Amino acid sequence: MRWILLGALLWMQSAWAIDRHEAGRKIYNFRCYYCHGYSGDAKTLAATYLSPAPRDFTSPAARLLDRKRLIASIRNGRPGTAMAGFEKILKPAEIELVADFVQKEFITNRATNTRYHTRENGWPEHERYAAAFPFARGEITLDTPVEKLTAEQKSGRRLYLTSCVSCHDRAKVNNEGPVWEGRPLSYPRNQYSHQTPPKVDAIASASPYALHDRPPKIAELTKEEKHGEKIYQANCAFCHAADGTGRNWIGSFLEPHPRDLTGPAMDTMTRSRLRNVIRDGLTGTSMPAWKSVLSENEIQALMDYISRAFHPVKD
Repeated sequence: MRWILLGALLWMQSAWAIDRHEAGRKIYNFRCYYCHGYSGDAKTLAATYLSPAPRDFTSPAARLLDRKRLIASIRNGRPGTAMAGFEKILKPAEIELVADFVQKEFITNRATNTRYHTRENGWPEHERYAAAFPFARGEITLDTPVEKLTAEQKSGRRLYLTSCVSCHDRAKVNNEGPVWEGRPLSYPRNQYSHQTPPKVDAIASASPYALHDRPPKIAELTKEEKHGEKIYQANCAFCHAADGTGRNWIGSFLEPHPRDLTGPAMDTMTRSRLRNVIRDGLTGTSMPAWKSVLSENEIQALMDYISRAFHPVKD
């Protein structure tokens, strides 16, 4: 009888541990995957924009992270990075669940988390696209001269460019090319299925998010405002959207959502306050401090553009 009770107790403990782990996975897959990736390796589109890059939990350096540090980072964020604190979003118990999941799933077990390309998501027999995998993973750069590719690699490159690039972006390249004022993106539609796509937004003609990644066209910008426009579209549009509304695809994931620079919340904004927010960031949000990135003159130009393009800012 004693052994039966002991076995039952061990089974209950194991079931409890599995439940906790899966609860942590659910939170991670909703809150954290966008930057850190479903498999914790930070190989995401968002990571290509962020400096410093999001933490790669599969790297050797991540093995030095203990539970206490993970909980502190999730709760308080990481100053000087895009890692926001979740203290006001997640309950303390939920933060612990995420920390324990990350530590066990990625750091200890080095396991692969949720895969997107599954039968349930509309991707039966995904391995048949294997020729394109080296380009999606960055193992072969997309701009490798064609004459240096094998016949299979050429086929994989064509497949990648015709099918995969819409979600995987431009993959890895040798030559970054010229710096663009805006970088075009492709967006997964709401309730996306590559087999039976839903009706697209009538205005955006692609996605309800794409509309907000179109910079406003403003005539006769001053020299300072033009300078601010380049700074904004290269740095701030990632979260606040090119049109300043924060209603782009990325902004929709962040909590709290990025400030709508065109909305009523800007009615009471002053230049002094706006300067401080840009310089020092906002605690408890994804708004980082830019004082180590932008000069005072660049911040001034940025404010000039925001005041002209989105909402007049009071002195």
